Amino acid sequence: MKRGTPYLAVLATTVLMVPLPLLGLRLAGLLQPHTFEFPPVTHYIQHAPFSWIAFILMATAIVACCLPIITRIVTSPLSTPKLRTRNPELPHLPLPTFPFPQWGWAALLFTSITWIIAWTRFSWATPIQSNTFAPLWIGYILVVSAWTQKRKGNCLLTAQPMRVLMLFAASAIYWWYFEYLNRFVQNWFYFGVESFSAPRYFWFATLPFATVLPAMLATEEWLATFPRVSAGLDNWLAINVKRPKTVAAIWFTTGALSLLTIGLFPNLLFPMLWISPLIMLTAGQAVAGAPTLFAPLRKGNWAGLFRAALAALICGFFWEMWNSHSAAGWIYEVPFVGRFKLFEMPILGFAGYLPFGLECAVFANLILKQDTRS
Repeated sequence: MKRGTPYLAVLATTVLMVPLPLLGLRLAGLLQPHTFEFPPVTHYIQHAPFSWIAFILMATAIVACCLPIITRIVTSPLSTPKLRTRNPELPHLPLPTFPFPQWGWAALLFTSITWIIAWTRFSWATPIQSNTFAPLWIGYILVVSAWTQKRKGNCLLTAQPMRVLMLFAASAIYWWYFEYLNRFVQNWFYFGVESFSAPRYFWFATLPFATVLPAMLATEEWLATFPRVSAGLDNWLAINVKRPKTVAAIWFTTGALSLLTIGLFPNLLFPMLWISPLIMLTAGQAVAGAPTLFAPLRKGNWAGLFRAALAALICGFFWEMWNSHSAAGWIYEVPFVGRFKLFEMPILGFAGYLPFGLECAVFANLILKQDTRS
């Protein structure tokens, strides 16, 4: 396999994913000017009302997917961590401890002050209260990275600072794609931006979008310092697929068809906003013969996948919590399952963060040049 194959596979798949929803509307004769509206403020999709049947079915599917993994973790004995010593005569030497870095304390203070400004309505802070989301997440990234450094002596932020900076740039582009997909299902809407010009809205949105991937990776790295979090998942169910390229081609086609028709059936296909990019990206890599995020499953190693999904769920909690009292933020309109909200998010909507975390890992692994085959 050539060195650039993973990058070319992801690039080619990404280029293909962009026009598919537009092509579907164009072929059906339903392409309208409001699809290109910027900022997107027009509500043009009629969402299906709440359905107990859909809610129960979706909840059952989510539980069926998550319960075996949670059961495995809870019931697995925690393996003894490798001691950081090569002296066999000192088997009980405790793991070294590291101080919480000073820049971490500064970040904690910065985040606390920003949080207060974001959730209060002091008149003197009015000009900046709508722009606190990016500073909050920069603070979050620094605090979590500092915590990681305290636990293991280093972190991505200090070990690979230039690549982390690249993550910020890639993250902005990455999340703008999901904003684009949302135009075809309109599951979330922004408030407090109605009077923004296009350039102001672009920069207003791009800055917080740039924090998504760094926040995810910082959280995943922090989770990896806790062996109990993924106990038992590094040696669990091995999955070996016969004819992997054929299976990958089928999944790729399924994802492509979903994106092609997502604008035609937004009430039915809205979950594919999160699932289709994941299966197309990884299937595209597999078809090209490149290693994928799911390669460790051949050895029964689910730990990395679980941590990536859990990291997204944790970040999702903070995204929704900080949004709940923000001067500018978003609200949700989700078909069939829009009741029982935590903050502004319908409770079942948090499941969307699970595949989203895996998508983040795909992109982050490329930027950090991490090999997913092990």
